[in-house]
Amino acid sequence: MQRIKILNTNIHNLSMKESLKVIEKSIQSNKQIHHVVVNAGKIVMMQEDLQLRQSVNESDLINADGQAVVWASKVLGKPLKERVAGIDLMRNLVQLAHKRNYKIFFFGAREEVVKKVVDIYSGEYSPNLIAGYRNGYFKKEEELLIAQEIAKSEANMLFVAISSPTKENFLFENKTILEKVNFVMGVGGSFDVVAGKVKRAPLWMQKAGLEWFYRFLQEPKRMWKRYLIGNLKFLLLVFKERFYF
Repeated sequence: MQRIKILNTNIHNLSMKESLKVIEKSIQSNKQIHHVVVNAGKIVMMQEDLQLRQSVNESDLINADGQAVVWASKVLGKPLKERVAGIDLMRNLVQLAHKRNYKIFFFGAREEVVKKVVDIYSGEYSPNLIAGYRNGYFKKEEELLIAQEIAKSEANMLFVAISSPTKENFLFENKTILEKVNFVMGVGGSFDVVAGKVKRAPLWMQKAGLEWFYRFLQEPKRMWKRYLIGNLKFLLLVFKERFYF
C-alpha cells in the first residue's frame, strides 16, 4: 500500500473504497489489520509522546481522519487522495459485517452510550452482529482481562471508543492477545455520535474542514484547548516542516 510520511507520521494514501477493500481482503484471508486514524490533534501529540508515535506508525493501516491532515499533505508536497473519516469507515464496516455475517465487539465510552450503540445496531441489522461490548472505564491492571474477554468473544472486528493515547497504546500493547480479531480499530468519539449524544457537523462543514469547529461550538469549555491550541500547534508544525526542512 502506498504510504506517505509527514510530521513524523506514516499515512496510507488510500481512498475510503480502497481502505474497505484492504480490510475485507484481510478478514477473508483470516489475517489481522490493526487500524488507526490520525487527525491534527493526534499528530501534535505524537511529536512528544514517543509511545503513541510508535503505536500509530507501526499500525497496519493508517488513514487520515482530519481534513487538516489532507490539507497539510498537499502543502508539504505529498498529497493524500482524500479524508477517510473514522466514523464513516466504522459505519461502512458495520454494514459489511452484517452482509458477511461478521461479529463486532464494541469497547469504550460510558456504559449507557455503548449499550445504546449496541441496541441501535442490533435493531438496524441483527443481534447476531454483536460479539460483545464493554464500557471504556477501567484501571490499568484490568487491561489484560479486558483483552482476554475480547479475544474469547470470537469477534471479527473490534471498535475501541477511547481517547488518545489510551486506545492506541491499549491496542498496541495487547496486539498478540487480540491477534485472532481480524480488524481492530480505534474510533474516538464515534459511539457518542451513533448514540445521538453528539451531533455531527453538516456535510458542507465536513467538506470545508470545519467539523472541528462545529464540535467546539457544542462543548466550548471542554473542547477549546484541544481544538484552538491544538490546531495552532499543528499549523506551526506544518509551517516548520514546509519552510525549514
